[in-house]
Amino acid sequence: MFRLSTQSASRYVPFLLTFVLITFLATGTSSAQEANGETIPAAREQGGEGGWMKSVDHWFGEYIVGPMATFLFYDLGPLFGAKVAMPAVVVWLALGAVFLTLRMGFINFRAFWHAVRVTKGDYDDTDDQDTDGEVSHFQALSSALSATVGLGNIGSVAVAVGIGGPGAVFWMVLCGLFGMSSKFTECTLGQMYRKVEKDGHVLGGPMRYLSVGLEELGFGRLGLFLAGLFSVLCIGASFGGGCAFQVSQSRLAVNEAIVRAFQVDAATVNDYRWLYGLVMAALVGIVIVGGIKRIAATAEKIVPLMCGVYVLTAGAIILMNFDKIGDAFAEIFQLAWAKDSIYGGAIGAAMLGIKRAAFSNEAGVGSAAIAHSAARTEYPVREGIVALLEPFIDTVLICTMTGLVIVISGVAIDPANQQIVAGKEGAALTSMAFGSAVTWFPYILGVAVLLFAYSTMISWSYYGERCATYLFGHKASLPYRLLFLGAVFLGAVIDAKNVLDFSDLMILSMAIPNLIGLYLLSGKVKQALNAYWASYKAGEFEST
Repeated sequence: MFRLSTQSASRYVPFLLTFVLITFLATGTSSAQEANGETIPAAREQGGEGGWMKSVDHWFGEYIVGPMATFLFYDLGPLFGAKVAMPAVVVWLALGAVFLTLRMGFINFRAFWHAVRVTKGDYDDTDDQDTDGEVSHFQALSSALSATVGLGNIGSVAVAVGIGGPGAVFWMVLCGLFGMSSKFTECTLGQMYRKVEKDGHVLGGPMRYLSVGLEELGFGRLGLFLAGLFSVLCIGASFGGGCAFQVSQSRLAVNEAIVRAFQVDAATVNDYRWLYGLVMAALVGIVIVGGIKRIAATAEKIVPLMCGVYVLTAGAIILMNFDKIGDAFAEIFQLAWAKDSIYGGAIGAAMLGIKRAAFSNEAGVGSAAIAHSAARTEYPVREGIVALLEPFIDTVLICTMTGLVIVISGVAIDPANQQIVAGKEGAALTSMAFGSAVTWFPYILGVAVLLFAYSTMISWSYYGERCATYLFGHKASLPYRLLFLGAVFLGAVIDAKNVLDFSDLMILSMAIPNLIGLYLLSGKVKQALNAYWASYKAGEFEST
């Protein structure tokens, strides 16, 4: 039996609240809800012929995707008297970000400049280079960013503006700012509980701090269960949302660019999808076979390039429409707080913005902690501080620029594009917005999409591989990589919607075990942060 003392009872509160939340959600309705105009993934009709793949896809939709979507997107709106849907997983991520921001004393703001200096290498002499680890601060940041800066920054923002209105951009940015604290906490824990193996490889991330960290608190069985659950979810997510979805969407963007440039028939280009799959599998394989060192070395070159190309292009469009910037910001702020609007008012805009930000920067999901655990550093808190830059770059910077381009161009509110908005074809909307400024800008967007997808795949391969190693040992590393390359090829040639929806839902599901760990272990992170910050303020860390 558990012994509860007044002094230790508080540590059980997050767990009990989580148990109540999950129990409540599990008793929810069995039909898929609708969130802010977006139909939640549910079983699609099998419909006549289609072969074994269609049967498999139908099975996923009927027995896995539908129930998972019902659980994750259970509407909490009626509890708060809201007229629009408030998906449970969105509320879960948002509350976690707010709690950790308060718990860590707004570390997302007060450590921002320190994070920039650490990433620049200003403290490299004081960060023992003989410390165990496989990559530098900048390489770890690039690896994590390569996984988060992806198609969500291009497509999801357009969908959020189209369905939730311009006000969604404000809430997206706010969620990104609070998400910086979630990233700090999980990546600090990733360093604190990492394991350096005999061959020098690092095993770290939620599967480590959930199992070892919670065992230290007396929750050994809970920790093992959550670590195993997280690992399974992460492996599934890596094959789908981190792989097949990326190559599928990037292929469509490349197809569109080829059709536009060479005036060829779209069906003809589509017939060669297998060739695109082979090329992408080869390019991904060249990198991931070398593990995190090669992934990090590639990411540190691709990430600045792809971010730079995209930001400069979006910035050029915004400057071309300089006279519209003021009106765009006014519309964003006005609709962010509007009580009533065709978009569902402030709550509708907030739910769309928060959800899209969570999808984009993955703060609270725990994936980035796997990459940052491999960094060389003497101070776990320092790596967490570096990690808090990710939501800022991903959401506050890149997503905001995308949102401004969408609002300024007006493509999301154009009646002629409402079918595209309803179909959630975000990349197409963004391409239209880019093309409205300069006819050849969509080609640059096509290059950005390709780089975003490629970088996401190589980083997610590492996340899944580390989780497979945690579950099955070193022998699982090579088979996992081969399966991942197979998923790259299949993502280009197969269109199994429910299987991909299932994988996307698994990414969101990762936040459930991860945030339980962050709540329970936040005290340890706070203690370590206080000690580090006191030393930093005392000038004990000399910069180079």
